[in-house]
Amino acid sequence: MKKMVLCSLLLMFIISASGCSNRVWDREQVSPEQKIVIKFSHVVAENTPKGMAAQRFAREVQERTDGRVEVQVFPNSSLYADGEEMQALQDGAVQIIAPATSKLGGLFPYWQVMDLPFAFQDTNAVHQALDGSIGQELTESLENQGFIALAFWDNGFKQLTNNMRPIVTPGDLQGLRFRVMMNSSVLQEQFRMLGARTIPLPFNDVYRYLEKNQLIGQENTISNIYSKKFYQVQKYMTITNHGYLGYVVLANKDYWDSLPQDIQDILNEVIAEVTVWEHEAAAELNELYFNALQEKDNVEIAILTPEERKLWDEAFRPLYNYFGRRVSVDLMHEILQQKEQSKLTTGGET
Repeated sequence: MKKMVLCSLLLMFIISASGCSNRVWDREQVSPEQKIVIKFSHVVAENTPKGMAAQRFAREVQERTDGRVEVQVFPNSSLYADGEEMQALQDGAVQIIAPATSKLGGLFPYWQVMDLPFAFQDTNAVHQALDGSIGQELTESLENQGFIALAFWDNGFKQLTNNMRPIVTPGDLQGLRFRVMMNSSVLQEQFRMLGARTIPLPFNDVYRYLEKNQLIGQENTISNIYSKKFYQVQKYMTITNHGYLGYVVLANKDYWDSLPQDIQDILNEVIAEVTVWEHEAAAELNELYFNALQEKDNVEIAILTPEERKLWDEAFRPLYNYFGRRVSVDLMHEILQQKEQSKLTTGGET
């Protein structure tokens, strides 16, 4: 069964990547004045969970609206890059984006809690948090500024790669230069408190900086490491699962409210179904790419033991107090409660 799912993921990528894959073709029976065009911009490759889900969303919307709505998907920062998407959405230059939760922290401080290392035991814990009161507080912070969260999409948990030495203990980060996502104070402090230096960079610049040794390492999910070929310029990878990387599918609230109700209903229906598919695909794709990375001769992979993970978790605990005072003590308390509950449920150490 798992083999069939993996094969279907690869088939879907081939379909979405073939031909003019960054847009959906018009249907002849829909006149230009009837058509609603939605530009969906994102910064990752098409063969990633987000890239594949965006293409699936576009196809399903075209089918269910009989071509009345055309979703044009622009992957790989082909339209707007990191740091530009939010302004483009606000200005109406695009209608949907799907930024990483980390990139919302600069504008919406509450979202910084999603970057806390070892805050979530697994993706089930993430979904539980986002479906509950934590997610409600986070989405309300967006709505107060004129944005609406349509869905939460998974990428997975982040791993560490570098080109200097194996990383097993927190002290192994000392002196290394790591790329971090833009607009995330938590991610910068996460590395700095362990003696590493940080360089905030747009996602599409990371490979070039690694290749030229302007960076020593970076953190990312397996699917991003594989799809962007970071393994070609990084000798060591450590499976830490230290931080969650997910996306918020965002729309401008005024634009969304201006859509006809029947179109809103279809879009909501499709995004809900695609989200369920995307969560499953993200897990399967990360597993598929991890198996592929294990077969590479040029990358050395270490997997933290439960005892080693516990050391990392303890090393990062001061971050919770640090950002609790700066963001929201109450929200941080909810995160810690959820973390402890998840440990009891799964029997995990972190």
